[in-house]
Amino acid sequence: MRLTPELLLKARLRLLRMHYESKVGHIGGNLSCLDILMTVYHEALGSLDQFVLSKGHSAGALYVTLWSLGLLSDADLTSFHKDGTRLSGHPPPRSIPEIPFGTGSLGHGLGLAAGLALGKKLKGEGGRLFCLTSDGEWNEGSNWEALTFIRHHRLNITLIVDLNGLQGFGNTCDIADLRPLAAKFRAFRLETLEVVGHDVPSLAEALGHASQGPLAVVATTKKGHGVSFMEDLFEWHYLPLSSESYRQAVRQVTSLCATHSAVLS
Repeated sequence: MRLTPELLLKARLRLLRMHYESKVGHIGGNLSCLDILMTVYHEALGSLDQFVLSKGHSAGALYVTLWSLGLLSDADLTSFHKDGTRLSGHPPPRSIPEIPFGTGSLGHGLGLAAGLALGKKLKGEGGRLFCLTSDGEWNEGSNWEALTFIRHHRLNITLIVDLNGLQGFGNTCDIADLRPLAAKFRAFRLETLEVVGHDVPSLAEALGHASQGPLAVVATTKKGHGVSFMEDLFEWHYLPLSSESYRQAVRQVTSLCATHSAVLS
């Protein structure tokens, strides 16, 4: 594997620092999907492939992933969420080549990815589309319309769901219960795999699964993964890090990576 425990630790620590220095929230959902984004970019994406981040409030994790590949600089990350930055709170359109669309009005990313995939198909181009959605945004009917379109046209898309069970107002099952989500994808006749979204080897295997059409990867995650006082608490959809909570989070993330390093080596 190209994605090492050391690189994952470096990305997690940089994500925490970036959010702490900018004094903005959304750190919980960023931590839930960072392993997914790092695996997509370091293990799955080919030269002809493209990625769309539909859960745009996790832009920070995407920026750090691009930074880990040398596509963004440390100075870029330092400007996160500041006046005049190109690293806004949601992915910006047109200012970063690896980000094709501004997203974050939830429910739009999958339809945009479908348009890119259809364009590739009509032009006879190779390459696969990867699209990461949150579980909460499946409350949006536009996602189900996009799913119908993707399945009908047999588009070359890998749809990934960050299934952390929480959204802006609480538990997803309390707000609009869609369980079991994987079964609904299968009802749309999508090949569907279920994995733990923090198990990088299993995630890499699922993302690399050969498929002749659309593929859904439902990745069970934890909001605030690796930080005990954040895990499974929807408040960390919003809260910024204080000096003390930042120091505590750094200690816990470092300990978590040390514990799991043997699994990834």
